[in-house]
Amino acid sequence: MATALKKAKDVQTAPLVAVGLIGGWLTARETGIRPLGGVILGAAGAYAARTWYAKTGAAGTAALVGAYLGAFGLSHPLAKKIGAWPSVLAVTALSAGAAALADAK
Repeated sequence: MATALKKAKDVQTAPLVAVGLIGGWLTARETGIRPLGGVILGAAGAYAARTWYAKTGAAGTAALVGAYLGAFGLSHPLAKKIGAWPSVLAVTALSAGAAALADAK
């Protein structure tokens, strides 16, 4: 039995960003398998990018994917300064906020 994906324009991506960043980090931390966390990060990002493309086109998608991946990259040095959880939550809030703006379109 095949399952159809929701129409791209009907998907809310802010929650996907949160799942990708928080879920990916937590999965890597709890399993000790960093690539598994990367799978969560990548899958959520790819599904969100599908919607971003439908709502904002190529340029908007590039900016939002950049914000998403930038948040992931920024969380690492930020964690050294403020701790892991605060870092992940802070970058997730920023990235999900940007996604919410795209969701409003």
